[in-house]
Parts: sequence; C-alpha cells; structure tokens
Amino acid sequence: MAGESQIPIAAPQKRRFAVSLALFYSAVFAVSGTHLPFFPVWLKAIGIDAAWIGLINALPAITRFTTLPQITAFAEKRHAIRAGMMVSVLATAIGFTAVGLQQQPLALFLIYALTCMMWTPTMPLTDAYALRGVARYGLDYGPVRLWGSAAFAAGSLACGYLVDHIAARDLIWVIVAWAVVAVAAGMLLQPLDDVRRRTTAVHAGKALLRDAGFWAIIVSAALIQGSHVAYYTFSAINWQAHGLGGLTIAGLWTLGVIAEIVVFALSPRFSLHPSSLMAIGGASAVVRWVVTAYDPPLALLAVVQLGHGLTFGMTILGTMSLLVQRVPSHQIARGQGYYAACNGLLGATTSIASGAIYARIGDGLYYVMAAMAAAGGLVIWSARHRLEAHPQSDESGG
Repeated sequence: MAGESQIPIAAPQKRRFAVSLALFYSAVFAVSGTHLPFFPVWLKAIGIDAAWIGLINALPAITRFTTLPQITAFAEKRHAIRAGMMVSVLATAIGFTAVGLQQQPLALFLIYALTCMMWTPTMPLTDAYALRGVARYGLDYGPVRLWGSAAFAAGSLACGYLVDHIAARDLIWVIVAWAVVAVAAGMLLQPLDDVRRRTTAVHAGKALLRDAGFWAIIVSAALIQGSHVAYYTFSAINWQAHGLGGLTIAGLWTLGVIAEIVVFALSPRFSLHPSSLMAIGGASAVVRWVVTAYDPPLALLAVVQLGHGLTFGMTILGTMSLLVQRVPSHQIARGQGYYAACNGLLGATTSIASGAIYARIGDGLYYVMAAMAAAGGLVIWSARHRLEAHPQSDESGG
C-alpha cells in the first residue's frame, strides 16, 4: 500500500499508532467473537424462535445499507473518523446493556436495531482509519489486522468455555463486558493528520458508484462474505443439535480464526494480484460449504474450518488491497461505507431467508451459501483484467 506522505515518521510515533490500533481491533473483534457464535444461542435461550432469530440477526446487515453509509460519509466530511469510532463503541456498550434487559421479541428487535445503527459503522470507520494510518506510517494491513482475529478467537473460546459453566441466558453480559473494554481501547487511539483535506468531492460518492471496477469489488466481496451468513447464524445452534458442547463449538470457530491469522501474518509475502486472492476465497468457500452440508464427522469438520483462512482471510485481504488501489485516500471512509452497505444489503436478505430455509432443510442451507460464493468468485474473476490494467491512482479522484 503506497504511502501518502513523504514526511519522516519517528519510530515511537509509528509504534504508538500500531499498538493503539491493534488494541482497538482486538477489543472490537472480541465483541464480535462472543456475539457472532453465541448471540443466537442467547436468543434461543430466552425463548426466541428460529424465524425471529433470523430476522433479528439480519438487523446488523440492514443498518449497513441504510444508516451506515450516511454515518461514514458524515465522519469523513467532518474529518472525525477517530471520534466516530469512539462514539460508536460507547453507544454499542450502552445498547447491548439495554438489549440484555429485554426478552420480548418485538422490544428486543427495536432496541437491537438502534444498537446496530451505532455498532455497525465501527468496523468500516476502523478500517478507514487503519488504511490511512498504515499508508502514512508504512505498515502492512494484514499483520496489524491479525490482532483483531486473535482477539476474536480468544473471545470465542472464553465464551465457549462459559457456555458450559453459566446459564445461556447470561451470555449477553459477556458481550457487554467486551464492549466496555472496546470503549477503554478507543480512548488510546492516536490522532491522524488529515493529509488530504480535500472537500471538493461533493460528487465523490457518485464518481465511485459510476466505477464498474469498484462495483465488481464490492459485489464480489458481498457475495463471498455473505456466503458465511449461515455459518455465522446457525452453526452453533446446528452443532449443539448434533451433540457438540460449547467448548467444542468455540474450538471449531477458533480453528478457523487461527487459519485466518496465519493468512494475515503471511500476507506481506503474497505476490498474487488482489483479484486472484478474492477468486481463491470464493472457490474455497464453495468447497467448504458443500462439505459442511454433508454433516461431516468432527475430524473432517475441523479440517474444513481451517478453510476459513481462505474463504474469509484471502477475501478480505484482496478486497482491502483493491479498495486502496481503486479509492482515493480522501474518499476511503466513503468507499468503506459503500462496501459495507453492499455487504449489508445482501447479508440482510440472506439472513432473513436463511431462517426460513434452515427451518425447512437444515444443513441444506449450506448449498445455497456455496452458490453465493461461486457467484462472487465469478464476478471478480471476470473483472480481473479491468482491475489489473486500470487501477485508479490517488490523484485520479476515483
């Protein structure tokens, strides 16, 4: 990722930025590491049925294409990406506390919707902050981002251990605790000089949305990442139904995250074009979901889980690299917002549909996910020549 500034950066300043960002990534992903696998388990424990679980779990995705793009664009316009991150995690901690006090589906749905409106911008804002920072300080995205994945694994394992030792109805408070840690980590974030305070791009968003290459990136990423919806929403419930304990479930999730961490750690050595990394992610997801649909034995399931390094890790690395190439730095938060919105639109639709599909065909839902991943791989593969031959420069204006 090419640097934006030629001003020499002192090593302590560079180190402070990397450490504070790694801590924030860690805290935010620890929230996700407890929320993604075990929030549906908590919902089921308090008496929410499968249809409502699918609907409620669609809310984060819905806010990604409704309110999130406006929040990221506002933060970018106000040069307040860091402040937006801090406000977002504070509102998240308050929101999850309120969610934990609810048991009625409709009330829970409404409060969780408000929580998601403030929670879902956290990651696009953080990635925008990170991409600006790693460019300014000459860092690599993958090795910094891997600390988030490590915290995701730790949070998932800790919560999996607790599932076997506390009432499932209390899992929400583990999520709340990690959200409070994220608030504390946010206070340590280092300010970034806004090296490109160009506000002339009133039509910047329209320019991005007219770029066919940008559309290919975000649609392909949305399809491949969206193919993980069934895994995120129903894997813990499904594996519990097949007799697996909470710690075993957490271990399976952790295997996937370990593979993801390895991919991030090795990413500076990758020589393939980012579009090829995304295509590998899509092809790997097809294999992973087809095998998972067969309800494989635990040993094979563990091997399949290692594929997460390819299905998620390769896809996100390729996506972020392509966005840096395609989106000018002064529009990166806006670009991240559009990317999240596309993910959200497809993810919300998939989550809502997956509840009904899972209730009817169970593990067969993974075949639908495999088809989504195949479509995403085909989209990016068909656009690879355009993306390789015509990358946008930072001066192009998008």
